Amino acid sequence: MGLSFARFDMAVASTRQGESRVVLNNVRWQTFEALLAETESAGSRFTYDEGDLEIMSPSAEHELIKRRLGRMIETMTMELEIPIASLGSTTFKAEMKRKGIEPDECYYVANQPRVQGRMEIDLAEDPPPDLVIEVDISSSSLDQLRIYAALGVPEVWICDGDTIAIHHLADDGSYLRRDESLAFPFLPIDQVQHFLDQGKTVDETIWIRSFRSWVLNALKR
Repeated sequence: MGLSFARFDMAVASTRQGESRVVLNNVRWQTFEALLAETESAGSRFTYDEGDLEIMSPSAEHELIKRRLGRMIETMTMELEIPIASLGSTTFKAEMKRKGIEPDECYYVANQPRVQGRMEIDLAEDPPPDLVIEVDISSSSLDQLRIYAALGVPEVWICDGDTIAIHHLADDGSYLRRDESLAFPFLPIDQVQHFLDQGKTVDETIWIRSFRSWVLNALKR
């Protein structure tokens, strides 16, 4: 049975660069979970924070950037033989905290052995991802870092379409912007930025081969 948005209060509706965001207020947790179940393959992404629900339809630019970042991490870890678990846009949620979010990409690195072979992740028992990537071109109306902090995610990369920013979770529950990665401390973030910029001007095959060559020459020693 379809769900109607008519019962909700719509707070924000915005469109930018082919990317649309709608925020609904006073949404019950049960309704959030029902919407997730009904739209599992629809392509929209959901962010829930204590009754506020943002529904985002990603643009082509958004998807290109998220895949470029994902391919860099996956190529690097393959060449360096680093075990990871790539969970993409898996929905992470905590009912007791009334928070849920679907990252653009996410990875288990240090905690990979703890989720090896798991087909479902339950944050009541399992750790959160070690690294989350968010592409935030049109700027989310909800505080994504606040949600990730509540879920205990130690590292978040945010790209606004042009620039990468790395955030580490501090002891007080806030995020601090840093110049290095927790999950991959050997990876210079300026090189991530360089290849992200390069990806805008060359085809993907040439681009990822160039990144792979850099990994082999600079990191695989």
